[in-house]
Amino acid sequence: MREISTASITQTVREMFLELSYVGTRDLMAALHDAKHREESPLGQLVLDQLLTNYEIAATERVAICQDTGMSVVFAQIGQDVHMVGGDFEESIQQGVREAYTEGYLRKSIVRDPIFERVNTGDNTPCVIHTRIVPGTQITLTALAKGFGSENMSALKMLVPADGIEGVKRFVLDTVEAAGPNPCPPIIVGIGIGGSFEQSAVLAKECTALPLDQKNPDERYAALEDELLERINALGIGPSGTGGTMTALKVHIRQAATHIAGLPVAVNICCHAARHATRTI
Repeated sequence: MREISTASITQTVREMFLELSYVGTRDLMAALHDAKHREESPLGQLVLDQLLTNYEIAATERVAICQDTGMSVVFAQIGQDVHMVGGDFEESIQQGVREAYTEGYLRKSIVRDPIFERVNTGDNTPCVIHTRIVPGTQITLTALAKGFGSENMSALKMLVPADGIEGVKRFVLDTVEAAGPNPCPPIIVGIGIGGSFEQSAVLAKECTALPLDQKNPDERYAALEDELLERINALGIGPSGTGGTMTALKVHIRQAATHIAGLPVAVNICCHAARHATRTI
């Protein structure tokens, strides 16, 4: 049994949200530079050049990459041999979010109630927390700041087995095409296939925090990722919807066992500012 202080969780969460709000990950920056060279539209190239300049300014001056500093999401993998001391686990995460968004002058975007009391909570909490118990004596935290220009373009559909792989492809492409310029392309497309209604959505969200140079370990799904990326980029939406060949930087798929009568598919679209960070305590 290993003891971990909840104060260290708060500190880790605070540091992650500050860093991811200002600095693009190395794989993202490499993908954007590559996209700039591959983009065939002069206007699209200009947009990508401006995006890269924006990232440089954000990192140098420690200002937010985007004015929508996102809804905070944390995936926590907790070792079963960990004993947390010093306070409540989930509250320690919420406190880390509060501190980051206050200290970093990051926009607070969360309202208390979705319909009747849309009053800003003032500190960007509550954060969405997904927790798993895993073997070991460590806690691994993945933090995401999810902007809603792209979140609003996401979708989930309960296909049936008869729809098959072609139904999956059609739903993904229709979702991206309908989104058009709204999610601030070039985008990352996270796809969750299988599981249940809610599991497919969680899988899709997890996909948006995967390294952009990573492929699905199953060759069949890796091939599907590549095919969908090619077909999405052939839609002609382009950077910021100005037209071009680089609508998406990456398609990630995660799959899960499902019911004999079901084929759930979730598409979580993420803008080019795929802000995420992972740390292990």
